[in-house]
Amino acid sequence: MDPQHQQAKKNAAKLSVASNLALVILKLTVGIMMHSVSVISEAVHSGIDLVAAGIAYVSVSLSGQPVDDNHHFGHGKIENVAGTIEAVLILGAALFIIYEAVLKLVLGHYQVDNVGIGTVVMGISALSNWFVSTHLLKVARRTDSVALEADALHLRTDVYTSLGVFAGLIVMKLTGLSLIDPLVAIGVAVLIIKTAWELTRNAFHHILDIKLPEEDEAAIREVMAENAFRFKGYHKLRTRKSGHMRYIDLHLVVPKVSTVEAAHHLSHLLEEMLVARLPHSNVLVHIEPCDGICTDCRMECGFRN
Repeated sequence: MDPQHQQAKKNAAKLSVASNLALVILKLTVGIMMHSVSVISEAVHSGIDLVAAGIAYVSVSLSGQPVDDNHHFGHGKIENVAGTIEAVLILGAALFIIYEAVLKLVLGHYQVDNVGIGTVVMGISALSNWFVSTHLLKVARRTDSVALEADALHLRTDVYTSLGVFAGLIVMKLTGLSLIDPLVAIGVAVLIIKTAWELTRNAFHHILDIKLPEEDEAAIREVMAENAFRFKGYHKLRTRKSGHMRYIDLHLVVPKVSTVEAAHHLSHLLEEMLVARLPHSNVLVHIEPCDGICTDCRMECGFRN
């Protein structure tokens, strides 16, 4: 991987760790002071995000290591494993929040104090996580990092849940209905569960070697179509992804009279074009001779049976 991209990923992960650590301390302190399960649920959410950010930092550091004797395809899938772990952590946090909120509803402990300071903290949390998640998403898309994208989605969810708690606290302040506090907490948990499901699905796709997205495969087909005059055809296109790396392999059919040198040059030309269209790609081209039937061939290879 480009060293600049690797450093950008590490810096983004460090920023996420620092931001989440500050928010956990702030939310937990204020939530306990207020006796608010919704604010404490947000502290738990940020705590899980802190753990996830730490996992993201470790995974992006390890995933950038070069291939070795035991990892011929690199360490990219560490990011996919990290994304799965983060999803499990988020799900656990959501279940804990629901438990605490339901317990408060059953026991009838609705009293919430110092609502004003809670709204300020939730506003700060929403703004902070919006800026940090936006930066993480930008870096994740530039470097194609699954771990950073998962971390960014965590924080983006935290933005919406913080705004939900913010709105709930405002309504409590205006109406005096403290019952809203545990109900908002349950709503926060439902959104967290949705995020956990999306992260699990995305991470497992790459672990199970699901093919590249349709837009990526369409780009591959476009490159091959633009160069169709150079070969007779291609087949057995296979794609997968590991971390930020795309893996593409295909069988290329060339004139049976082509020299090894010419076929080798053509395969390298196509590889360069595919990598230019889809960065961070590893392309493998298998050369096959044509069947010698020229009726459907548009190439000018100097051979006609």
